[in-house]
Amino acid sequence: MDLEQRVVELESRLAFQDDTIAALNDELVEQQRLIERMQVQMKELARRLEEGANQFGLAEGDAPPPHY
Repeated sequence: MDLEQRVVELESRLAFQDDTIAALNDELVEQQRLIERMQVQMKELARRLEEGANQFGLAEGDAPPPHY
């Protein structure tokens, strides 16, 4: 294999790796957005749960007796 073929092969591999890195980065960004949305949803659910407990007069540490 001569030098020119080796350079072409390396450039080809580099281009493929660049494409792969870009695709992985796009996927990572999308996953981070999903995580952020899920965190907002979890906070909202926790707030609603706390409001519901307060509405029914349940304190944070109050749990129903074991026979319920």
